[in-house]
Formats: sequence, C-alpha cells, structure tokens
Amino acid sequence: MIKGISFLRPSGNSASYDSLVAFFSAMGLEPGKGWQEEDSQHSNGNSPSGTTVSRGASFLAPLGNLEIVDGRFSAPADILIEVTALDAVHQAAENWLRSSGGKDAAARLSAISETHWKSRLFTVEPEQGFSVAFWAWTDPVKGKPIAVEGDLSAAGMKFAIVVSRWNAVITERLLQGALDALLRSGANRADIEVVRVPGAWEIPAAARAIANAGRVDAIVTLGVLLRGETAHYEAIYNEVARGIGQSQQETSIPHSFGVLTCETLEQALDRAGVKAGNKGFEAAAAAMEMVSLHRKLAAAGDQR
Repeated sequence: MIKGISFLRPSGNSASYDSLVAFFSAMGLEPGKGWQEEDSQHSNGNSPSGTTVSRGASFLAPLGNLEIVDGRFSAPADILIEVTALDAVHQAAENWLRSSGGKDAAARLSAISETHWKSRLFTVEPEQGFSVAFWAWTDPVKGKPIAVEGDLSAAGMKFAIVVSRWNAVITERLLQGALDALLRSGANRADIEVVRVPGAWEIPAAARAIANAGRVDAIVTLGVLLRGETAHYEAIYNEVARGIGQSQQETSIPHSFGVLTCETLEQALDRAGVKAGNKGFEAAAAAMEMVSLHRKLAAAGDQR
C-alpha cells in the first residue's frame, strides 16, 4: 500500500528557494514534478493581484529510506544523500559554492572524513541553516569482486544515429528518443550525426561505412520491421541483426540495436514511446554506456 516517502523542508524565502533548487540540480539529483499554486486567502499584500504564490521543487533518487536508530548515532545533517563517487560530488559542491558568489564558501563545505559506520562523508550548507550530508560506503561492494561498468554520461563523445525512413511515424519517435537521451546526458548537438537510410535493410551498410570512417565513438541504429507488412520479415531481420553485429565486432566501435521487430503497428507505437518506453532512448543510453566501458577497459589495460 505504501507508495513513497517525502520530507518537506522550508526554504525561508524565494531567493533561498531558487538557490537550493540550483544546488541540488548541480549535484545531479533527478528533478521531480514540483508544483506551484496561488493562495488568495493568505495574501501578504505584496502581490499586485492580491494573491501569494507557493512553490515546491521535488528531487528524486533511486532509493529512499526512513531509518529509525537505536544506539549511538549523531546525524551530521537532517538530509543524508548516498552517492557512488563522493570525491566528484565534493568537487561539484565546491564548484557550485564558488560560482554562487559566496564569500564564506570554504566554511560552508567540510572536508571528506571517515565515519565510525564504515563510510566517508562531507557536509555542505548551500544556504544558511540548510545543511546536507553526502556519503558513500568505504567498501560499497562488501568484499565482492568489483564490477567494471560504463557511466551514463555522453560528455565528450561523438555519435552517429542511423535511422530508416520506412515507417517514419515510428522511426521519428525513436530518433527523438535517442536525441533526448544523448543531449540530456551531456552530448553536444554538433557531435551527433544523423544518417537516414531508406529502410531497415540498408542500416548495416550505412553503419559499417560510418564505423570504417572512424569519426564517431558509437553508432545508434534505429528502424522497424512489421511482420504483417513484410512477407520475408524473418529473413530481413536476421540479416539486419547479423550485419549490425558483424560491423560492431570487426570495427570495435559500439553499435546499439534499436531496430524494432513487431507483429503490428500498434506494438511498434507502444515501444516508440506510447506505453512501453522509447527504445530509441534505451538504444542511445546503451551506446553511451558502452563507449564509457570501452574507455575504462582500455585505461585498465594501459595500467597493467
């Protein structure tokens, strides 16, 4: 029955509200829906229309906890946020404090320190009286082997998107989803090359030509095959999948697979953003993650 937990914190005034929203956005928290409403019954007389405006900004995290403590625990702040790259977050907080023009920036940000509960932590005060603690486990994998994973950041990467024109009502939705994922994740629009081909059959050839040119870090392939419209549906799909896979293996440039194979147009629409997410967005996310993973693996090999 329980759906979620929310902790409300007043900001004090509009300037503090705007500052706190900017701070948590800079720290990388995912923005929620937020809200804004007018209240004519509790006007403070400052509004020309005789109303006051209340605002709320929400921020989301993959995991939320309500913890009840019995024993020794001195909370460093009212809000504790767990992160995976504490040093990077500390640097981001320091940069934000400096850019916000605070003269006492050094006093509002603590150094990273060890805790008695096997973690590292620092506190920051983006606004006076509003303290936040960021922390990370000292051993986040609890002694298990450390997995190498790609990051979902497209900053500094170059991409090509090969998209088919056939069934454009679907493929244009996939393209917009892919562009949304890349641009939201830090890619520059000038570093994204969109290549259009007639249909899914032509995708592997275009992808291979781009990969051979070596001007991009990853290629996102987008198209759609509908069984009801294509008598030789399975033959085309097998060759398209084989061609894309072979191009990736032989060029060592990541190719993400965003070619839909559906029974009906309705199923394709659902997978292009209507009901079942946008597979173009997912393909672009996979592409940037694989570029990051390739770079990490290469860097690890160079250190050996």
